[in-house]
Amino acid sequence: MKHIPVLVTDVLSILQPKSGERIIDATFGGGGHTVAILESSNCYILGIDRDPDAMTRASKIKDKYDKNFDFITGEFSKLSELTSEFGKFDGILFDFGMSSFQIDDPDRGFSFTKKGKLDMRMSKHGISAFDVVNSFEEKDLADIIWKYGDESKSRKIAAEIIKSRKIAKIETTDELRCIVQNVFKSTAIKKKHSKIDVATKTFQSIRIFVNDELSEIDSALRQLPQILKNGARIATISFHALEDRIVKYWAKSNANYISSVNKSIIKPSNEEINKNPRARSAILRGFVYNKPEAYKKTTGG
Repeated sequence: MKHIPVLVTDVLSILQPKSGERIIDATFGGGGHTVAILESSNCYILGIDRDPDAMTRASKIKDKYDKNFDFITGEFSKLSELTSEFGKFDGILFDFGMSSFQIDDPDRGFSFTKKGKLDMRMSKHGISAFDVVNSFEEKDLADIIWKYGDESKSRKIAAEIIKSRKIAKIETTDELRCIVQNVFKSTAIKKKHSKIDVATKTFQSIRIFVNDELSEIDSALRQLPQILKNGARIATISFHALEDRIVKYWAKSNANYISSVNKSIIKPSNEEINKNPRARSAILRGFVYNKPEAYKKTTGG
């Protein structure tokens, strides 16, 4: 599937990029949002992505926009370190989750719809899905699948994984998918019309664990006061409740200097979903950052 950035118009409405401003695209991916922002104004974008493959896509944008764009490979949990030489920014975008490039490449092992080796590492280093599935204890597997996938059959799936790997190592995405499907055989008829594959939650949970995704998000949000100017705009796109919950908690916990732009969450229209089915679960939130010092002055605190 072609890479299509989600909720582009709404993201631009939140970030309101202006000439001369500096904005971070903390989840560069395919660069769709970056290009849209650069085309909307004569601003500067710093792209960040932990996936080394993103560098190739970024180089093409660099060729076109040159002085208006730079790219850094790294986890956004290290935002303050990665941007220490760039000064402070006027806005930042987070588009959490996987990019279409990761999903569509069988060798990356993110998708159960394509046969490939179990990997799921966004940065291509560290512990892989193969390591988790083939070496973790049954209880730990069950806990991961429950905690990060909210999968009611987590214990049965973990037990089936252990049973299968005693016969042979689980090496591919379709092997893992078949294991999960076996657990759901008794309810397969009831679920055959569901839009969500029974393996979705298991794959999601392992991917989140492998990439430490929730801690990454929490860490990045906590660093924003170090990298944003007063009045900076923040846009976050989440694709499941665990991501969005962290964003909501962060905003509520820092309400003295984080204010919401949109009163309610923004979701893709039916038209956008028809064009890009992967956008269906996207949730966009917008915020404005005001320094605590500025807040105290205006409130007399």
